[in-house]
Amino acid sequence: MRTNESLQKPTKMKTNIFSSVKIKLQKPMSRLLLFVFAATAVQSSFAQVDKRLADADKSFAAGDYYTAAKLYEQFLHPVVKQIEPANLPINARRHRQSTGMMGKGVTKNDLLFKQAECFRLANYWQEAAARYKEVAEKDPANYSKGLYWYAVCQRSLGNYNDAEESLNKFLAAATANDQLRPAAEKELQTLKYIKSQLVRPDTVLYNVKKLSLSSGSGKGVYAPLMMKDGQLIVTSTVTDTAAKEGINPYHNRLFTTKLSNGVFQNEEELKVQGVDAATNIGTASVNPVSGVVYFTQWKKEGDKSVSAIYAATKTADGLSLPVLLSSVNQTGYNSKQPFCTADGKYLFFASDRQGGAGKFDIWFAAINADGSIAEAKNAGAINTEADEQAPFIHTKSNTLVFSSNGREGMGGFDLFMSKGSIGEWKTPQNMGYPVNSTRDDIYFTADQETAFYKNALLSSDRGSECCLETYAVTKAAKKKFLTGVVYDLKDNTPLSNAEVLLKNKNGKTWKQTTDANGHYTFEVLDENNEQITTTKELYKENTTAVTIEKTNEGWLEDVLTNAPIYIEKKLVIKVENVVTVYFDFDKSNLKEPAVNKLDSIYNVLVENPTATIQISGYTDGRGTEEYNKILSDKRAKACADYLIGKGIDAGRITFESFGACCPVEMELINGRDNAEGRSKNRRALINIDKKE
Repeated sequence: MRTNESLQKPTKMKTNIFSSVKIKLQKPMSRLLLFVFAATAVQSSFAQVDKRLADADKSFAAGDYYTAAKLYEQFLHPVVKQIEPANLPINARRHRQSTGMMGKGVTKNDLLFKQAECFRLANYWQEAAARYKEVAEKDPANYSKGLYWYAVCQRSLGNYNDAEESLNKFLAAATANDQLRPAAEKELQTLKYIKSQLVRPDTVLYNVKKLSLSSGSGKGVYAPLMMKDGQLIVTSTVTDTAAKEGINPYHNRLFTTKLSNGVFQNEEELKVQGVDAATNIGTASVNPVSGVVYFTQWKKEGDKSVSAIYAATKTADGLSLPVLLSSVNQTGYNSKQPFCTADGKYLFFASDRQGGAGKFDIWFAAINADGSIAEAKNAGAINTEADEQAPFIHTKSNTLVFSSNGREGMGGFDLFMSKGSIGEWKTPQNMGYPVNSTRDDIYFTADQETAFYKNALLSSDRGSECCLETYAVTKAAKKKFLTGVVYDLKDNTPLSNAEVLLKNKNGKTWKQTTDANGHYTFEVLDENNEQITTTKELYKENTTAVTIEKTNEGWLEDVLTNAPIYIEKKLVIKVENVVTVYFDFDKSNLKEPAVNKLDSIYNVLVENPTATIQISGYTDGRGTEEYNKILSDKRAKACADYLIGKGIDAGRITFESFGACCPVEMELINGRDNAEGRSKNRRALINIDKKE
């Protein structure tokens, strides 16, 4: 949790310690008294220096790192005042700073390293890097670890080559048992990951913009919560004007605000009953069903930050007296950062309670109908041995987002996402650059009613010296393409120049023509596509549902491959090149005249290797429709089988049966049976297509 830290400045001496002494140096005794007085005064000066150092150590132990860093600075580099010659002390050398005043065995390098630690822990990376480098160069034997931490600072500052060089130097000198060796090797992997992220082609799709306050205040605003009325609840800081010296006057509080053109407007503190000035309040979530507000309260107890989750209801003035959630909080452990799901049925939070995988884990608990909270359960495999914090679930996309420093990332806390449902989350994926940075990235939120990246916010200290700020994140949609191939049903050859009509569920259509390899491609805005209709000359029209068989995800585009489409040739008869063969009543065997005609067709096919034939079978009007359909099919097939038996490739022959359709002669004349007419309707028509 990031908070602004106050700097308690020690009171400066307004005059030289000897300026008010008026003693004439006339007798030895007078000189002796002057010497004793001077020595006492010098000791008093040293005692003040010691107090600063003690105060610095005290602030360091209490986690007030920025204050400690400044106090160490005053000790290491005290302001030297110019002393007038008339007031020059007798033993001026005694005013030089002595390492003896640092404590037994303590050196300037020890204090310099402590100061570097303070600046790093307060997230002042530039200042920390300079001091780590200085102490590592001055005392490499005792402070080789300064080189490692210098590399960490350089990585945080974006100086990746310097960081890598320093890590390699550190590892070259470190022993196999050096406690920082695994961390340094991991840091090298982090640098490798960072470099891979920075060259990702899809970074052009993202827009990450820091949001500002209308007041122009420099205080951080983080952990935003989107409300249905357009308002947001955010966490920020207030200053306690009545704070005592030595106590941090800055405290986190909840605020309501609205976002307009990238600026937080009308920021007002959300007052909470019964909360003292020393308590921090933040990271809120609201139950959309009951309206109950869940939030974190935390404060410093010694050198630790102790946190717990509370619930309150809205009042005319703000929020009611907070109620500790006993089932969520476990005695002796910390719970924080609650998130209530959009249906009001579950409360997610982070806790270091017993039963977790590591430090802070993601936990969740069911919210009962009466508003009580059931026993918490660990979220499972998404947790690591390190920290997982700040859960958020985007209902529309079934996505859990959280922050972790226990997985491969860009350094510090990174945001991760996992698809799934309550208790069944898939392997988390790093959300990548530029959503993540080399600093801490945490507290993701998005509009539950829109696409994941349409109205998204996150908190990060990437653009700050110390504190979390809020950033808006948008991502342009990747291009999506639907592609497939059209084939001939009989011989599986790809068909060119087929017309493909794509229709979505809203009735909108797009049209394409297949290329020489039978391929078609549509650029689509979404996956809301319903059916494809395919047409081609000499082929039957085919309508089929869109069926995605494979998806290839790229950096800038996704290609969805539709199932293959097969279309069947249809029979097109032209009078000028039609051969007719006839059959006996209720028969499909070939008579001699029919065989002679088929032999002639065989010769034409042999002489014209590219020629194809289409055969249609018919019956007279007697018999049922179903029976006649079968009989006409047998007649057409008999012709085809004869030619195939003589060696004609089956791929050159298509046939279709029509039953009693399309008589060429009348079968009844004046109510009397026309036998001759019926005989002419019992036929097969063979169309020869001589391709040039």
